[in-house]
Amino acid sequence: MNTKIFTQITMMVMMPLTPTISIAQEIADTIPDQELNEIVVQAPKVIRKADMDVYFPSKSAVENSRNGMQLLTNLMIPSLTVIDALGTIQAGGQSVEVRINGREATTEQVKALLPETVKRVEWIDNPGLRYNGANYVLNFIVANPTLGGSLQTEGRQALNMAWGDYFADAKFNNGYSQFEIGSAFKLTNKVKSYRDYQETFTYTDGSSLTRTETPLGGNIDNTFGRLWGAYSYIKPDTTVFYVQAGVNPTFSNDWKANGLLSLSDGSEDILLTDSHGDKGITPKFSVYLEQHFNHRQTLVVDFNASFYNGKSYSEYVEQIPGKTDYLTDIHTMIKDRNQAYAIEADYIKNWRTSRFTAGASYTANRNRSQYENLGGEIFHQRQDKIYFFAEYFQRINKVTLTAGLGAQYTDFLFEETNQGNHSWNLRPQATVSYTLNRSHRFSLSFQSWQSTPSLAETNIAPQQIDGFQWRIGNPNLKTSSSYMLTLMYNFSVPRVEGTFGIRAFSSPNAITPYLYWSDNRLITSYENSKGLQNLSFFLAPQVEIIPDWMMASAYIQYRVERMHGNGYKLYNHNWSGNLNVMLTHWGFELVGQYVRAQHDLWGEKISWGENLSIIQLSYNWKNWQFGAGVIMPFGKYDQGSKMLSKWNTNEQHQRLDMKMPYVSVSYNLQWGRQKRGANKIINADANTDKSTAGGR
Repeated sequence: MNTKIFTQITMMVMMPLTPTISIAQEIADTIPDQELNEIVVQAPKVIRKADMDVYFPSKSAVENSRNGMQLLTNLMIPSLTVIDALGTIQAGGQSVEVRINGREATTEQVKALLPETVKRVEWIDNPGLRYNGANYVLNFIVANPTLGGSLQTEGRQALNMAWGDYFADAKFNNGYSQFEIGSAFKLTNKVKSYRDYQETFTYTDGSSLTRTETPLGGNIDNTFGRLWGAYSYIKPDTTVFYVQAGVNPTFSNDWKANGLLSLSDGSEDILLTDSHGDKGITPKFSVYLEQHFNHRQTLVVDFNASFYNGKSYSEYVEQIPGKTDYLTDIHTMIKDRNQAYAIEADYIKNWRTSRFTAGASYTANRNRSQYENLGGEIFHQRQDKIYFFAEYFQRINKVTLTAGLGAQYTDFLFEETNQGNHSWNLRPQATVSYTLNRSHRFSLSFQSWQSTPSLAETNIAPQQIDGFQWRIGNPNLKTSSSYMLTLMYNFSVPRVEGTFGIRAFSSPNAITPYLYWSDNRLITSYENSKGLQNLSFFLAPQVEIIPDWMMASAYIQYRVERMHGNGYKLYNHNWSGNLNVMLTHWGFELVGQYVRAQHDLWGEKISWGENLSIIQLSYNWKNWQFGAGVIMPFGKYDQGSKMLSKWNTNEQHQRLDMKMPYVSVSYNLQWGRQKRGANKIINADANTDKSTAGGR
């Protein structure tokens, strides 16, 4: 390359960066594609930063996507499991907190993103204290669109059952203002299912009884909707005001199983019906204000409120075949009217190579539960949480250091009995990373967080599960603490990039269930256990098999763990992970996914989520995308648990008729001149609690 061409390229790359350096902490992450005399300068697909990995959508990834979820699937971020057909995002079997320009978001809001506007995606597998205990954070950075409005729609429908999901979102702009309205609907109606179940009860005198259930069918309903509207006022680099209101109705969330019980004591076989579910409506409201000051200072305040009005229910019936009398007839109905309020304020100060963040939040839950099966008796629970934190980030050449301390005060009380608890807990956190070069980075991080007892775990109202099993909450539970130490190596070599890591976890006073006999009743209650510890080894590679045509990503984990509780010590080890393969060419895209669920030991139970396989073929034409796929084209759907208590050992497998072909259509339309969406840096948590009716 001659000197003149080199100088021109250098000037074109550096010109857009020059004003940015003086006003932003992060020197520009992106180097846009620029063409000069047939020479193309491209940004790397991923940049390893001190506290995150930054992914840049390729041209083909954008062209083959019609919404944000499709774009995320096409990025194939290692360790991330994105199942667009089911609308789920997970990593290593754990939940992922999704954000858009820093503000917490839902998968529906991710779908509403125009792929052309996504500047980069930040993957944070070691969230700081400001994220308040999140396992992982995925943050979409969206550039200012150049169009005045957008309309996005998507529909997906199964061909052999009543299952599907539908989505629409529209944005309109006027000066500094932006208006948005959107809706989503998820249909699962009478999907056939059955349960494989066997259990052995051991009594205190050493005798035992085994019950084997032969499945006679069942079904699952899970139909819900979402409706939201938002207004934002954005004056760049000065003020952001954002207000959102929405309502989330759950029309039907019901699970039902029928079976025939055979007893080891020679008693007559028993027909059973076991079902549980919930339905209700949750209005939500939020207000957000972000104000920038001189000397690179920012103050952010966020308020959220939600209300839940609904009911949860369960039914368990046993009878001898051919007889009309019931051996067991249990009906539980709990009506909830619950409220949650939260407010958070953060102060952020940036320097050239460092950052200081401090904040405080307050969350209040007010729960009212009426038990119709207890004669309409009403219980009130109050829970308050206060959280403070301060965190400092410093970059020194190739080394970065982050350290912070949080403190959380928790107080909850049952008003009818004046029973409750309160506690203070500290939350230290620190990370040190060393960047050898752009292709290799090492990091060691320590995290801690707290988990407060839930409404179901502390509610003292007795709930009967079956003929002799009951559940009773424990109002004396204390907030539990968890600690995690993670060593990671991130690498990028030609056509391969990924992460290898070792993670150690400990929760010395984890809130877990435990079982005991009382007056010929087997009671499930809750305790602050003696602790859970586990050690995980994981590898998450992404491989470019054929450049611009074929890619693959995977997450492989091996975990060993130990649980110690009231009268037991248990061990567990297993493999888990996922594999994603994508082939793209001539406007067609073929995606194959396989998920082997993580098996989790918690209390005396090992449980696992969905083992899934999915194949989908799609074609892009102008603003449209047409697709067809199959959920579970091979393998057997399995979700279940295994109980290891000395009083009750059982194994349960929930099966669904999930060999489900489907078709999908996506469409997006853009017009005019559009302002950017609100850039919300924090999000106060105001999620309402729900009661849980008994169930086996």
